[in-house]
Amino acid sequence: MSQRFLPQYRVQQAADFEREFRRRRPASDDRLLIYVCENGLVHPRLGLSVSRKVGGAVVRNRWKRLLREAFRLCRPELPAGIDLVVIPRVQTPPSLAELQASLMRVTARAARKLAERPQ
Repeated sequence: MSQRFLPQYRVQQAADFEREFRRRRPASDDRLLIYVCENGLVHPRLGLSVSRKVGGAVVRNRWKRLLREAFRLCRPELPAGIDLVVIPRVQTPPSLAELQASLMRVTARAARKLAERPQ
């Protein structure tokens, strides 16, 4: 299986982001806030929302690169058929290993919430 981060693994449409936020299935820890929603596909997709509160352009871009890489490496273990919108909660980007662990843990918690209360 290819490990590339192809456009099919990205949430890009504004309507998809709005659907995620409307569903209200969040989960978080001290680093990340994640919203999940079903996408009807056979693979997960990633959407990023990194605001200026996190820092300047350099810091925001660093966060986005780290989040995309963590998603790319964790994608085979993530639940299939969900969209993730990830929002960082701290200003300093953690290491890639810490971010991967946080992404896996919070996504699993959010997917359980989604399974408990499907809509």
